[in-house]
Parts: sequence; C-alpha cells; structure tokens
Amino acid sequence: MDENLIKEVSKIMEGGMEGPEDILILNELFKQASSEIEDLKEELADINQFVGQMIISDKDFKWWVKMGDGVYDFNKGEAEDPSFTMSANWETMSGMMIGEIDGTSAYMSGDLQIEGDLQNTIAYGDYLGLVADILQEE
Repeated sequence: MDENLIKEVSKIMEGGMEGPEDILILNELFKQASSEIEDLKEELADINQFVGQMIISDKDFKWWVKMGDGVYDFNKGEAEDPSFTMSANWETMSGMMIGEIDGTSAYMSGDLQIEGDLQNTIAYGDYLGLVADILQEE
C-alpha cells in the first residue's frame, strides 16, 4: 500500500476529518488494502457484487462503492442503479467512517437513513469493519 496514503489516513484518523473529500482518501486506502491483503481479497470474493450510494445530506456530497466478486471500487458522484442508499449529515457519516459512531445505532436513532437492500448495507458495514481491524494489525 502507498506509504504516503497510509500517513494521510493516519492524520485523518488522529485529527478527524476536515471535509467530505477525506472520505475519498479513506476509500482509496480501502481499495488498495482490498487488492493487496489476502484475507480481504478472500472476503470480497465471497460477497455477491453490489453498488451502494452514500450521501452527506448537509454537504451536497455523494459517492458510491462497488464491492463483491473480488472487487472494491468507489468514486465521487452518483451511482447508476444502486442496491441501497445511505444518507446522513456530515457529523454522523464522518463519525461512522472513522469508527466513532456505530452505524446500527445511527440507523436506530434516525441519524442514518437507509433505502434499499438492508442485507447489502450490512455487508458493506461489516466489510469496512474487517478492513479497519486488519489495517490496525498491519
């Protein structure tokens, strides 16, 4: 994995996110880790591919993630025909992305809105948790 990217993500994790573009930096690390770490490659191979749309409601910021069948990809913007859409304000979404806010709790409290396939949403959250756990061990 790119050492500069790892340093940049470490800075984000320690100091908090400054803006929505930081989410794309985190996703780039997830993408690199997903293609290089054997446990993550195996996990992705076992997931049926889907696309999820994420929206930061108070920042007019959207990104999508495609994962499964051995692939983890993402980009800024709108996805075509996502299987689920997650929407939250900046505080909630950024907190979830760096592990300070539990996604299930945010959903149950109404801070996170989810439309579409809840099973794929859970698979996405579980996978990100696995990535975080493995990266902390590295």
